Amino acid sequence: AVVSTQSTGKFRITGFEVESNSHAGADSCTKDGTPLLLTKDKPAKVTFSYSVDWEEGTIAWASRWDTYLTSATNSQIHWFSIINSLIIVLFLSGLLAMIMVRALRRDIAAYNLDEEMDDTYEETGWKLLHGDVMRPPNFCTNLVALIGSGVQLGATALACIVLSVLGMLSPASRGSLIGAGVSLFFFFGVIGGYYSGRLYRTFKGMAWKRAAFLTATLYPGLISSACFILNFLLWHAGSSGAVPFSYMCALLAFWVCVSLPLVFIGFFFGFRKQPYEYSVRTNKIPRPIPSQLWYMRTGPSMLLAGILPFGAVFIELYFIFSAIWENQIYTLFSFLFLVYVILVICCAEIAVVIVYFQLCTENYRWWWKSFFSAAGTGLYVFAYGIFFYYTKLDIVDFTSTVLYFGYTALMSITFGIFTGSVGFFASFLFVRYVYSAVKID
Repeated sequence: AVVSTQSTGKFRITGFEVESNSHAGADSCTKDGTPLLLTKDKPAKVTFSYSVDWEEGTIAWASRWDTYLTSATNSQIHWFSIINSLIIVLFLSGLLAMIMVRALRRDIAAYNLDEEMDDTYEETGWKLLHGDVMRPPNFCTNLVALIGSGVQLGATALACIVLSVLGMLSPASRGSLIGAGVSLFFFFGVIGGYYSGRLYRTFKGMAWKRAAFLTATLYPGLISSACFILNFLLWHAGSSGAVPFSYMCALLAFWVCVSLPLVFIGFFFGFRKQPYEYSVRTNKIPRPIPSQLWYMRTGPSMLLAGILPFGAVFIELYFIFSAIWENQIYTLFSFLFLVYVILVICCAEIAVVIVYFQLCTENYRWWWKSFFSAAGTGLYVFAYGIFFYYTKLDIVDFTSTVLYFGYTALMSITFGIFTGSVGFFASFLFVRYVYSAVKID
């Protein structure tokens, strides 16, 4: 075993090597001894012993994981997979960006030119919706609650990844990563509440206390209720992995005493801020929406839009699922940070494309569509979880199966809320920019 010296004169184990040897004679422990052969017909007495040689090394305690972090084989697999996904994503993103830029420039130039040349020009396409495009959506309270939770999740994930990259969260202790994630999510409630409050003010909502309470309880309440039910199954099965009831009560108290007030504080300040400014005015009477093609409906749009973001992360999902369900150690958080950035870019781009196509069909109800189009990635994450279950795992009992699909469903919902929030903000900025670039009387 390799040990390192501390300033206090004590030692810490920073690494070890194990060598096994078999000897036919119990009194002989030399490496050159005859090994003991076991047969089914003849009983044998086996004596187990061990010895330890201590060696003082130069590896510091904080650098004990560098061997895994710089593993050549593991990093090469990640590099090859990430570069492959990055090339595909960049190619598709560039293609989509080129189409969008060319189409938008042509449309804006045509609209402005025709209005200057002819006052009787009849508006068509997405410009026809300038009086309805910023009309507040239905169930806006639920939407702002989901958006606020998505902001919290995005900030929490980014903070955990950055802290792991900097070495502040040890991959050896999974509890530290989970504990840090839960704590950061609770403290980031003030950020999620702020964006929810300002968005609710933009939608001209009046019951801000109800909206703030829904923001603070919708996603955390769903996750905590599901985790309590799944943990109850572990209690019933007598598993040692069940979370003690006292810990769950302490977590609930932490949520009520810390997260809930912070969300209300953030929502209050966000609601008092000026609403997001629009470049167009909303008509009092909504215009009728023509019939939509089948692939522009919510379900097909989620399936079509979720493919691109999922293609950026599905390779990394294998390592994450392996770390969770196969007791593997995940250490390459720098690659995870790269995947995080690619995922955000892909979700933003695909949501903008879906919203643009919907506006071209004279459908101004884009608020929920922008969220659900990017949130469709969560469906593919759950589908990958099913694939991973049948191809990589060997689970036979009912309780373990329920636990696996239950936690996988929670992961997919969390993933969908985060990606949907990214798509929503990207589409919001896109719509504001587009309608501020055209001349509207």
